[in-house]
Amino acid sequence: MDGKKVLSPTSVARAERQRVAAEEGARAMAEIDREAVAVRKNMERLRLLREAKQAADAGAQADAPDVKKKRTKTV
Repeated sequence: MDGKKVLSPTSVARAERQRVAAEEGARAMAEIDREAVAVRKNMERLRLLREAKQAADAGAQADAPDVKKKRTKTV
């Protein structure tokens, strides 16, 4: 015997399927990571916009004069 392994066609096919599945899995995980980063960036952008709007609304509320409502008498 010369020490070389003889691989059956079935084992070669199985190894190829496993290799392809591992590559596809790595690509899928990379895509999920990219999407997660995009979602976090969008959430940060929206949070900053919301906080800016709340600050502007609070400033406008403080600048507005107090207006008392007249009570109407119900009969």
